Amino acid sequence: MRNFFFTLAFASAAFAAYAQPTHEVGNTTLTELDLVTGVVVPWEILWGPDDHIWVTERRGKVLRINPETGNTSTVLDLSDEISNGGNGEPGMLGMAMHPDWENTPQVFIVYNYGQSWDIKQRLSAFTWNGSELEDEEFLLTSMPGGGIHNGSRLLVLPDNTMLMTTGDVGNGNSAQNMQSLSGKILRINLDGSIPADNPFGPNSYIYSIGHRNAQGLCLGPNGLVYSSEHGAQTDDEFNIIEAGRNYGWPEVQGFCDNLPQSGGNETSWCEEWDVVEPLVAWTPCIAVNGIEYYTHEAIPEWQGKVLMAVLGGLAGNAERLTVLEMNGDGTEIIGQEQYFSAFNQRIRDVAVNPYTGAIYVAFNGPSYPGSGPNIIKEFRNMDFVSVTENPDAHSPFVNLFPNPVEDRLKFEFSDDFLGTSFRIYSFEGKEMGRYVVAENNVSLSVADWASGKYYLTATTPLGTITKTFLKR
Repeated sequence: MRNFFFTLAFASAAFAAYAQPTHEVGNTTLTELDLVTGVVVPWEILWGPDDHIWVTERRGKVLRINPETGNTSTVLDLSDEISNGGNGEPGMLGMAMHPDWENTPQVFIVYNYGQSWDIKQRLSAFTWNGSELEDEEFLLTSMPGGGIHNGSRLLVLPDNTMLMTTGDVGNGNSAQNMQSLSGKILRINLDGSIPADNPFGPNSYIYSIGHRNAQGLCLGPNGLVYSSEHGAQTDDEFNIIEAGRNYGWPEVQGFCDNLPQSGGNETSWCEEWDVVEPLVAWTPCIAVNGIEYYTHEAIPEWQGKVLMAVLGGLAGNAERLTVLEMNGDGTEIIGQEQYFSAFNQRIRDVAVNPYTGAIYVAFNGPSYPGSGPNIIKEFRNMDFVSVTENPDAHSPFVNLFPNPVEDRLKFEFSDDFLGTSFRIYSFEGKEMGRYVVAENNVSLSVADWASGKYYLTATTPLGTITKTFLKR
């Protein structure tokens, strides 16, 4: 039986050593915390049914993170199978959890395998045994993959089917080809079979067509399904996904408006093929990505709005979290706001803590396709009082202070770290040193270090904890 406890959503001891940066959202103050530093291109980030944060790294690992302490464990490592080592757009991508977790603890993952001349894509189901993912079962395999435009987000629907986005893998014509699974949104039973009521018949996984590279999916109000989709040079899109519909690519970009860059025939093509227009489009492209429908009361200014990660496009300068406000039934966009652009960091995905209402944001570094050190940050309303669950009765912890530091940095380690070592790196990737944890309280002189940001990484058999600090 799980232990429940009342808690004021305040910074834990691990974060309380110094004043954290804050961000204003209307009348709500969000405190910024670095949960994990040094992850390698975090792609999917979601809150799991086990009250932990689950993350896919594009280079082939799945991480499980304790949200209270940041303790991180690698629960799956397919690095040897991932196309080109995940150095580019192909890699380990979307992830979703089985809705009946207590009886069927399965995790669904999409990843690319094979090399640059023969990249494929696969959807697999793995079983969670309490410490790692095992017993891979191929649900869809040998699908086309490519050096670009592989999708792929997953979304489990209330009817226990699952949607999967696929990109056009660099071949725009595939998006209108009903013999190809590329450039589509697919609908799949959780055992990998085809739902009998799929819109193109019981022998087709295809749910909608005409997609270039959709990399965001979420459920909105009234059962609506939203998707964010990368455009080419123009027209990133935010769509409502409807069964059996055509979204136009490559014949239509954005709205059916006959703009010069679209070739001038969009209106007639849209009428012939009953094309669905986006709710909103962005030109030039900003590189839209993961989306989350926010309903929590902890940040009232965001209730009933969609949080959308924005990578910023190839030219950069547009990196941000965009918040989309809808009308009452969720069928129109009536406003947009931008947050976190000052980081100048590509934002890949966002997840929500269902208890505290905090959001977790996956930052992919300042440049395409991903550079380090990548960070998962938490933004929390510390004034919000909630009933939460203790996700782990025991978890290692590390505290450090003062932060910022000028002369001597002090550390507090839980007993789990005694006899182990920890390392410190600069944000430029230089290893500053490796140090042994001989006792719970350790201090280190950093007086002669250059000013800048650094992070600690410390590992026990239960996982790894990272902490960032600033040297003045």
